[in-house]
Amino acid sequence: MEVTVKNMNRYLMFKLPSAYICGVKLKELDKAKAVVCVKYKWINQNPFNSMYFAVQSMAAELTTGAIVIKKIKESGKNISMLVTNHKGAFSKKAVGLITFTCNDGSLIDEALKRTIETGEGQTITMKSVGVNEKGEQVSAYEFEWSVRLKSNK
Repeated sequence: MEVTVKNMNRYLMFKLPSAYICGVKLKELDKAKAVVCVKYKWINQNPFNSMYFAVQSMAAELTTGAIVIKKIKESGKNISMLVTNHKGAFSKKAVGLITFTCNDGSLIDEALKRTIETGEGQTITMKSVGVNEKGEQVSAYEFEWSVRLKSNK
């Protein structure tokens, strides 16, 4: 499967249905950046009249993970990926359309190169920032990804 916005959104529907149902949608994906949008609505609300933090986490993680998936696919190698740590900070209520952006595509290149050359696992930390329709930051996340070459057993 070619890693495109359309194919990734289809993947969400079948492999991450909770994200799909909550309205998480990939909007842009290239070698350097990914953009994901999610709109505050009844299905993704919390008791405080804003978007539930876990929905924001899903959207933010998708911005980082989509880039990693794309780069692994382009490498042509059998490489596993796993979130090994994450943290989030919230600065404003998330209401309306929230757009998460990750611009850390270049970070994965060196990690993939090293894991292919050495066979050893590598970790990288990628950041995703969520902003509302006014451009105000509502949350920021860091995801630590581990990548390693799978053995040919």
